[in-house]
Formats: sequence, C-alpha cells, structure tokens
Amino acid sequence: MDKGAMIAAWEYIRTKYGRRWSSREALERWQHRNVVKQLRRIVPHSPFFRERLGELPLEQWRDMPIMNKSTMMEHFDTLNTVGIRKEDAFAVALAAEESRNFTPEWNGITVGMSSGTSGNRGLFLVSAQERMAWSGAMLAKALPGSVLARERIALFLRADSNLYGSVSKRRLQFAFFDLLAPFGEHVKRLNAYAPTLLVAPPSMLRMLADALAQGQLAIHPRKLFAAAEVLDPLDEAIISAAFKQPVHQIYQCTEGFLGITCEHGTLHLNEDLVCIEKEWLNKHSRKFTPVITDFRRLTQPMIRYRLDDVLTERNEPCPCGSPFTALECIEGRHDDMFYMPSLLDGTLTMVFPDFIRRAIMSASSKIEHYAAVQHAPQHITVALQVPAEHRAECERNIAQELSKLCEIVHCAAPDITFTDWKQPPAGHKLRRIERKFRP
Repeated sequence: MDKGAMIAAWEYIRTKYGRRWSSREALERWQHRNVVKQLRRIVPHSPFFRERLGELPLEQWRDMPIMNKSTMMEHFDTLNTVGIRKEDAFAVALAAEESRNFTPEWNGITVGMSSGTSGNRGLFLVSAQERMAWSGAMLAKALPGSVLARERIALFLRADSNLYGSVSKRRLQFAFFDLLAPFGEHVKRLNAYAPTLLVAPPSMLRMLADALAQGQLAIHPRKLFAAAEVLDPLDEAIISAAFKQPVHQIYQCTEGFLGITCEHGTLHLNEDLVCIEKEWLNKHSRKFTPVITDFRRLTQPMIRYRLDDVLTERNEPCPCGSPFTALECIEGRHDDMFYMPSLLDGTLTMVFPDFIRRAIMSASSKIEHYAAVQHAPQHITVALQVPAEHRAECERNIAQELSKLCEIVHCAAPDITFTDWKQPPAGHKLRRIERKFRP
C-alpha cells in the first residue's frame, strides 16, 4: 500500500470508527486542542497568520480577527504555506477550465477555482496528503456500506479536480460527469455505467428524475446525494418520489467538507473535521452564519473564516445521538436574503429565504418550478412553471401569501411581476431565491 492509500485508509478508519465524544462539551474541548495544534503547525510557514495572531497566545485563537473570501484572496500569497502566488494559481485554474482537463498541478499541489456565485471567484489549494485525507473522510461518511464493497460513484460537477479523482480505487469506480456536457450524453452514460451512488446538484437531480419518469433513464442507485446548491423542498419531494428513496445532502464547498446527512436524514456539520462558530443572525429563529476553522488544512489554512451561507439549526436533537450540530436546512447565501421596507420607519428589514420559499410553496401544490428574484426593495419577479389551467389562481395565491408574510414581518408588500420559469444554462447554479440589489 502506497503512502497516499495509507493516509486515506487511516482517515477512513478514525472517521468511521475511532472518534467518539461523551458530550458536546467533550467535543468542544477536543476541537480547541486541535485548533491550537493546527496553529502551531501553520504560523511558522504563513506570514499572514503570524501577523494575524500577533502577541496573542495560541490558546486565545478565538480572539483573532475573522477573515472571509475577500481577505483570503487579497492576502493569498502570504496566507498559503507553500509559496504559491495568486497569479500563478489563477493561470493553472483558468487553463484547466478552458481545456476541461483538470489533472494539472502546481508543484504537486491541486489548484481549483470556486464557481463564484457571489460574484468573486476564489482559489483553493490542496496537497496530495490533504486530498487523500479528504477522500478517506468522505468515504467514511458517504458510503452506504463498507469501503470494501464494490461501488460505482457518479459525481456531477461544474469542474473536475484531482481532489475528487483521489477516491477512485479498484473496488470504488468513480466517474466524473461534466455539468457543461449535453444532457443527452449524461443519460446515455448513466444507463451504461449504472451507478450505485449518485451525487449531483438538485437542478441536475430534477432533470434526471424527469428523465426517469419518462422512461429515458433506467438507473437504480442505492443512495442519492444533493450537493453544491440549496436543496429546495419542492425539488426534494419530486426527486425522492422519482428515485423512490430519500435525498441525502453533502455540504461541500471550496472551504471544505462541512456537513453530511446521517442515517436519519438529518444534515449534521462535520465538527470532527472543522470547528464551526455560530455568528447568529436571528437566534430566536436559529439562523446563523458559520465561521469555520479547519483542523487539517495546512496548504491553504482556514482559520476563523466566515462563510457567506445562512444555516438554520434544528430545533430538536437528532435521534442518531451525534454531538455534532444538526441543521434544519441550508437556506442559501446572504445575497439570497430579501430586504423590504419596514412599515414602522421605512428602513430595510431582512427577510430570510426560507420565509419567501414557504410563502410561495404554500400557495399551490401545482407549482412545478419557481424562482423569486428581488430586484429592488419593493419589486419582486416570480418565475413559474405551472399547468396553464392553474396559473391565474396560483399567481393570486402567491401574491396573497407574500402579502401575509409582509404583515407578519411588518414590511410593505412588494410589487410582483410574474414570468415564465426557464431552466438555467448548463453549469449555472439553480437559485430559487435571489436578491439582485445591494441594500
């Protein structure tokens, strides 16, 4: 067994079998010790974090300033520990995207690029050892059975990476499906490949569910995972019905492998891989922004890194008994939150995506697709796909439900324009709720 395989095997074993905590408090003490160890490894090789820590003792790492993607990209050259310059990393990543050949590395380091949903694209660096550790942890948490079982994994991505290819072994066959390829090719390949595990964005899973219902697709995976986009309840219900099984979720982004559903279908944060501080947006509604600190990522450290995501914590403990934070849902990003004028003083009030989503979905059971876009504080466009005979009633009900929501949150009701829903172009993320102005 080579070194990389040994790292993956060790990570698989300790993730699946080796780590147990008697309580949430015990988990947090363990996390603190691991963050201190991580900083001890990072600080000598990263001028950025050396300066950021300053005179603080390592044990006071929670007093370090919080960083975000803009900070990381601005200080990319001094933040990473392997001396890779931002311009060189961008050149490698852009060349890979243009050629659709994602195997090149820079001095043994995998270079990737985030999709840039929020408007600014980010870079990520991962070493060979980090790739193998990631694959071991991913397999431990995602595989329905033992790592020794034979599995054929189909993974739909906007861009492939050596990170994902590292999971391909003799018993674990792995196939990358390029989201930019024609849909007909995907159907043909899937029918020939017959995956036992299918991982794709919800928008692609919806298209595959439709193909399955129409008899074009004939696959029976043992497990389904939605990733890379918000899993809307509308899509979840249709996908689950078509494939006759629950839709699990993987919370994975440029910044790390952050969460996955347990055997009860509850999405848990991977707090054995990352420490996650909750920056509360509304504690009463259990909505927060995660600030992550990765225990293992040395090439491009993530220490007190604020994501742009909005998460809702589950109100009740999960029956699985895990001490890891359980989520009710991933709501979306900060720029998915609507801002509407307050009836009290006219100031803009934040309205969470889930509130908009529930208002629209409660309007009609006939909705097949929708997208709500806020263009200005009092102007919303709702794109709909609904049977023609139900359209007028559906539009009236949506307007009424959104008006009721505005009464509850004490905001002025918006003007609503209804349009026809259109499938996003290949490679573009599906966003059911989106804001297009800066409050």
